[in-house]
Amino acid sequence: MKFWNFVSTEEGRTLYLDGYIAQESWFDDDVTPKTFKAELEAEIGDITLWINSPGGDCFAASQIYTMLKEYEGKVTVKIDGIAASAASVIAMAGNEVLMSPTAMLMIHNPATIVWGEVSDMKRGIEILSEVKESIINAYENKTGLSRSKIAAMMDKETWMSAGKALELGFCDEVLYTEEKIPEAVINGFLFDKMTVTNHFLGRLNKSKSQTQNGAKQKEEGTDYNQLAKRLELIK
Repeated sequence: MKFWNFVSTEEGRTLYLDGYIAQESWFDDDVTPKTFKAELEAEIGDITLWINSPGGDCFAASQIYTMLKEYEGKVTVKIDGIAASAASVIAMAGNEVLMSPTAMLMIHNPATIVWGEVSDMKRGIEILSEVKESIINAYENKTGLSRSKIAAMMDKETWMSAGKALELGFCDEVLYTEEKIPEAVINGFLFDKMTVTNHFLGRLNKSKSQTQNGAKQKEEGTDYNQLAKRLELIK
């Protein structure tokens, strides 16, 4: 099942990237990468890429990033919802990266599952370390931030509002704002994983306590089950 969609109009080409990137393994798939490349090169002209994705396969993100960087036309990235994990890597391929004022961008360390002996565990760590270095390249080329700062942000799993992404260089413009962006928007918000998780855990425990004590459904707050689902999404 494709996670992308090309649309051509008189105004130009638009590429929509929604949902999980490469639900099936892109690394072992000979068909999907070729299909994406064929559709990308089927026409010429500038492309507007709309992204709303929680991420996915880092190998898919790497290859799509490279294909977009190699594309002869201008690529304008617009993040309307979320560009997290692997999706944030693809976003860095844009000649321009624009974010909706309500959008979020998230970067974190790559993860995988390793099975076997101690030597296999060590090898897994080595591979993840190299994958992280390759991902840092995309962020560094876009933002100009130091590798150590980017690495620290990835370690903490950092969530950025549009204003904070603009301030740090992850995007070039916040959509639908005046030519001169207010200082409040520039400063924006930046949350690490611990801050976000603790916030939800605090509300989760409170909501759970109210449920166990027979609190009325009309009480203010978010349903316990809904908060639990949100917390799982953050993880």
